[in-house]
Amino acid sequence: MRITLDDDDRAAASERLARAIQARIHRGSLAPGERLPPVRALAAELGLAPNTVAKSYRRLEEDGLIVGRGRSGTFVAESLPRRIPDRERRLAEAADAFVRRGAQLGFGGRRMREALDLALRARR
Repeated sequence: MRITLDDDDRAAASERLARAIQARIHRGSLAPGERLPPVRALAAELGLAPNTVAKSYRRLEEDGLIVGRGRSGTFVAESLPRRIPDRERRLAEAADAFVRRGAQLGFGGRRMREALDLALRARR
């Protein structure tokens, strides 16, 4: 797999790599079921740390674009999820972060909804 990362982009390397792979999947140059290189091999090829590649793969797996099959490797998903507009995805990520942090602080759903309603009212 030949991937080139845009050095002019200020985003983290893991983000740039995830976007590059995502673009290849959506263009069809990475076909459904195609095996991706192992983390260490792709890291060596691109001059990146293995953790950077692993982070990219995790994000793509969370987005439903690739599937990890343990020792068998990582593959492009057979069917792609309904594409969520970037703006909607970012809102969902922010909501998820809010819920995880609220749970970490020991709050339940009712209290988190109250805090969110209060913050929304304060922005009006």
